[in-house]
Amino acid sequence: MIRFVLGRIGFYALVAVVLAFFTLPLLWLVTAPFTADPTYEVRVPLPGGGRGDAGTAAFTWDNFRAVLEHPYALPSLYNSVLLSAGTAALVVLLAALAAYALSRVRLPGRDALLYVLLLLSSIITGTAAIVPLFQLAVELDLIDSRLGLVLILTGGLLPAAIFMLKDFMDSTPKSYEESARVFGASPLQIVRHVVVPLVRPGLATIAVWAVANVWGNFLMPYLLLSDVEKQPAAVITYTLYTEGGQANLRLLSTFGLLYSVPVVLMYLFVSKKYGFRFHGGIKR
Repeated sequence: MIRFVLGRIGFYALVAVVLAFFTLPLLWLVTAPFTADPTYEVRVPLPGGGRGDAGTAAFTWDNFRAVLEHPYALPSLYNSVLLSAGTAALVVLLAALAAYALSRVRLPGRDALLYVLLLLSSIITGTAAIVPLFQLAVELDLIDSRLGLVLILTGGLLPAAIFMLKDFMDSTPKSYEESARVFGASPLQIVRHVVVPLVRPGLATIAVWAVANVWGNFLMPYLLLSDVEKQPAAVITYTLYTEGGQANLRLLSTFGLLYSVPVVLMYLFVSKKYGFRFHGGIKR
């Protein structure tokens, strides 16, 4: 009995340490933007201005004003939205069509092909293939092009997206498609009006996954977009330092909070609407 109690205490103590490890940076991210003099300590800013006791700090909106006055901060967020939305739309569209075809058409070695694509996409990541990708972008005149970056990011995400969506496609009954085919529906009409409504949770999951991958991607935009006006927020964050190379905590903390909000809101919206159910839309 004593051993069981000690084991449970040790388990909960370990869970508390792990939670603190992930919670403290989030608390700093939430409180530092409203602090007049941010430090690496977690301090609660108090409205009213004056500096409080230990653990408190003066409340201010000046950090947000400084970010708004930065010439590239807000445009970079727009660029991030543009790149993320464009990539997610292409990934969802192409992955849905490919996953539906692989789910319905019996091809020799189909499952092996899927696993090979998934394996290769995991081993040969964008970082490992950056030299040939950069050379390809140069040859196609896609350097400093948002479209070129979207196409490259889409190609990197497609294999895993197809692999995940195929399970959703397999769960949709073929009888629905056969009924639509009897009434003269074309294959694209079947996909649009029959299959897509049934696999919307899967499409939403893939969209959120694609947006999250592109939103935090630093290397590809940094190498392929030389125009600072086209660079996303992940790259602009790298410039929020003082002339001496020290981190400007006022700008970094505030911009980091603004940078996190869109993805969190997107996740909450999709989670509330679809619940991230990892199955099709058929009631079971």
